[in-house]
Amino acid sequence: MLLRRCGAILLAAASVLAFAAPAAAAPDPVPAPNYAGFRLVKAIPGEPGTPQITLPAGYELVPGASTQVASRAEYYSFVRGPRSEAVTVTVDWPGTWVGSVVATDTRLPIRRHAGAPYRISFTLPVTWSTVNANQATVQVWSMLQPDTSSGLHWRIEHNDPDRVAGPWTSVAWPATQAASVINYMIASEAVLQDSGLVAEARRKGHFFSLMGFETNNVLHPDNPPHWHLAYYPGLTYGAPKAHVPHFWVDAQGKTYYNGMDIQGQGRSRFYAGDPAQIHDLDNNLVVTLTIRADGGLDIDPPAGPRYSITAPDGNFSHQVDVSRDGVPWRSVVSRDHVKIGVLVTQVKEHPANRPHRTTVYQYDALTGVLNNTWPSPN
Repeated sequence: MLLRRCGAILLAAASVLAFAAPAAAAPDPVPAPNYAGFRLVKAIPGEPGTPQITLPAGYELVPGASTQVASRAEYYSFVRGPRSEAVTVTVDWPGTWVGSVVATDTRLPIRRHAGAPYRISFTLPVTWSTVNANQATVQVWSMLQPDTSSGLHWRIEHNDPDRVAGPWTSVAWPATQAASVINYMIASEAVLQDSGLVAEARRKGHFFSLMGFETNNVLHPDNPPHWHLAYYPGLTYGAPKAHVPHFWVDAQGKTYYNGMDIQGQGRSRFYAGDPAQIHDLDNNLVVTLTIRADGGLDIDPPAGPRYSITAPDGNFSHQVDVSRDGVPWRSVVSRDHVKIGVLVTQVKEHPANRPHRTTVYQYDALTGVLNNTWPSPN
């Protein structure tokens, strides 16, 4: 009897102790790493090479051919590790003088080391959620119209043959295509404004988007050479039912194919003579884009008139002409001097005795950020 009573007491005490014992604490979740990219820009372009990069404990270079990239002009790399506004990066590159370091659209201050002429250090913010979120570091473009609420978002990509990377290293440098794309966009901007298409997009809270292609961003292998005249029925690039034409251009800058993506519907393919219609969310016709047999483009607003972009000598990098309802209306010539960061555009009205309109855009040659714009009087 006494034994049974003692056993009961012991069991009860054990139950109390078991109930009172705290549960083991779950380990704190490991925070997701943050990322940052940087570009080491050589003072003088030369053969591609790989520097030695030293990072603090807890940080590492993101491995892979798309995140460690060498070109004649630069080397770009991505880092991952704990979030920090100030991670010290040290670079040793024997025989190569690093002139600038770029992150996003900023030139970072560089510290040079006495007695080690090819060693530099800089402070890098590691704050991006993914590598792709920080593509701005390797992109060099100028925003000629950055505000989507204006009805038009427009950027110019500045392609430098010394920065070529990825798939572009195995093909001839697309100088003609790069220049043609800028001419197409300048002509298209004039058409979109004159036709009232931009004003109507703005009224609806929509926007058109003009873009070209890049030859240095391996995260986005933007090939073959092409340009975009896209429509977004909303104020962001996440707008539903966006229509995104990809106009491919050949060695003379002639457009020969349109792969048009419609969000949620995949890609439709159009060739010369095939009308590609763009509709808004209510299925109202916005504009029709048709590749011409001569490699140009017809732009047809629903109520007209038709605008036609052509090249007088068949090479769209030299000059493009625009007719309105079959009557000569504008001529466009542009020159992008990527080494010094100067884009010059000239728009001539017809008849020929009307004055030219010349605009000079000065931009940072390493980031594309606009510094000054000088339009000539009309």
